[in-house]
Amino acid sequence: QVQLVESGGGLVQPGGSLRLSCAASGSISRMFVTWYRRAPGSSREFVAQILANGEVSYDASVKGRFTISRDNAKNTVYLQMNSLKSEDTAVYYCAATPKVLATTMPTDYPYWGQGTQVTVSA
Repeated sequence: QVQLVESGGGLVQPGGSLRLSCAASGSISRMFVTWYRRAPGSSREFVAQILANGEVSYDASVKGRFTISRDNAKNTVYLQMNSLKSEDTAVYYCAATPKVLATTMPTDYPYWGQGTQVTVSA
């Protein structure tokens, strides 16, 4: 029904910036979209979320540095990452859910991208 493809990852020095994209093959305009990440040796963790009405939320570790946005005309969600730190190194995933109630639980998200690697290193 819906396929997601992340892009924009890469190698960047500390303090640098990257812009990740999550392009959907199906309509996600009425869906909640969440960015997750999995760092080496760590569990998957919540990063940022944008609701269908445009409301956003962030994990405290990225608030003030990352910005999530969506362009429904392009069926794409973005994650602008500034002031990157080494601890931001991870595989970043976007996920979407048609659920009515907002949720950050990974099991509530039926649609996932393949992930894009972000490496922050000098």
